Amino acid sequence: MTTTTNPETPAPTRDRAPRGPGCLPAAVPGLASALAWGAGQLINRQAGKAAFFFAAFAGTIAWEIASGNYYPGMDFTARANGGFFIHGLWGLATLGTQPREMTLTGLTEGDNSIVLMANGLIALLTLALLAVLWGWSVRDAVRYRAALNAGGAAETSRAYFRRLWEGAFAYIVLSPGMVLLVFMAVLPVLFGILVAFTNYNRDNLPPKNLVDWVGFDNFATIFAVPSWTETFGGILGWTVVWAVLATVTTYAAGMLQAVLLASPKVKFPRMWRSVFLLPWAVPAIVSALVFRSMFNGQFGPVSQWLVDLGVTDERVYWFTDPSHPNLARAVALLVNLWLGFPFFMALVGGVLANIPESYYEAARIDGAGPVQQFRHITLPIVQRTVMPLLVLSFVHNFNNFGVIYFLTEGGPDNVDYRFAGSTDLLVTWLFKLTLDNRLYNIGAVMSLVVFVIVGTISVLNLNRTKAIREL
Repeated sequence: MTTTTNPETPAPTRDRAPRGPGCLPAAVPGLASALAWGAGQLINRQAGKAAFFFAAFAGTIAWEIASGNYYPGMDFTARANGGFFIHGLWGLATLGTQPREMTLTGLTEGDNSIVLMANGLIALLTLALLAVLWGWSVRDAVRYRAALNAGGAAETSRAYFRRLWEGAFAYIVLSPGMVLLVFMAVLPVLFGILVAFTNYNRDNLPPKNLVDWVGFDNFATIFAVPSWTETFGGILGWTVVWAVLATVTTYAAGMLQAVLLASPKVKFPRMWRSVFLLPWAVPAIVSALVFRSMFNGQFGPVSQWLVDLGVTDERVYWFTDPSHPNLARAVALLVNLWLGFPFFMALVGGVLANIPESYYEAARIDGAGPVQQFRHITLPIVQRTVMPLLVLSFVHNFNNFGVIYFLTEGGPDNVDYRFAGSTDLLVTWLFKLTLDNRLYNIGAVMSLVVFVIVGTISVLNLNRTKAIREL
């Protein structure tokens, strides 16, 4: 028996998925958007989104061309022809190649290394923001094509942007502020970090001289050269002592005042609070200058009163006697106490007002005295509430430039220190290094050290407080 084959009946074949646009691999639109922003969206038939991303892509290229020196047949160099992005990145990498020189026609223009560094950072941060937009374009093209391949419904560009506006409205509103924050806060920080790795100082100032990258040489100077190491260690030790004592004394005095004013035995408590808040209301700089005049060793009234009362035989030079540096330190702590205790008095007073009276009544029934009530009720509640602010106060005192600089100017002089006095904090030493002595590279290193120390202490202490863990 033979079988016949109908020529009009096709032979059976294996089922295959249709090769239409819906089954295009998701990587293809992603690769297209990676090469030309918006191309993947165009492949996905979303013309609106394609136009949005391509406009950003074309704008970036147009910006580079318009700001550069491009022309046919040019012998391209980044210095001479590069635009905003290429010239900026070249300047950030090289810090310039041609210093200003004197010629027969006058001074040449030359390269300003610091300007090139700043422009390069701006270009780099701008490219970073554009990279976010580029990544968004690639990710969107891949995810949308994968959703279509999985059987998802098609979405128009208008529907996408409407959904984006409704779902990410908060981020869209916050994005201009974030962009501004990048250039107003992140840029100066990055600039200071980069300066720490250069030889930018008074002996190497642009545009006459070019600034060079020197790696970790400045850090080695601080931590390997004995004179710098001794100065750094001494100032760091005093800064830590100052920050601890300044925080503890203002907190203790403020709590004492708040507890006393919360007592029912004190009459006219509002009047006393108003009086004690006056030191806080006066600008700290003004108060520091007033105290500086009062404790002036030559003309100040305090030294004269001590002589008149017979306490001392001669006038005391509080801020200028190098043999007694602790005098200046003690006065600085007293002035800081005067300026800082009203803040903690008001803060602790508000906490005390919210402690239920029933706690103290129960304690009195159990036989607890005033000291025990303070120790077991008042102090734990107050500390739990104000601990984050104590950490912030410590950070503030660690960088308390105003009191030290306007009161003592870092004095008295210390012959063992480099460009610093006995009461200088790290922040005032940093100020002297940069503005007074123009050692910008060493000052940048010190700013990094201060940031690491303060940041580490703040994070460790804040993570240990219950008030922060419960946020």
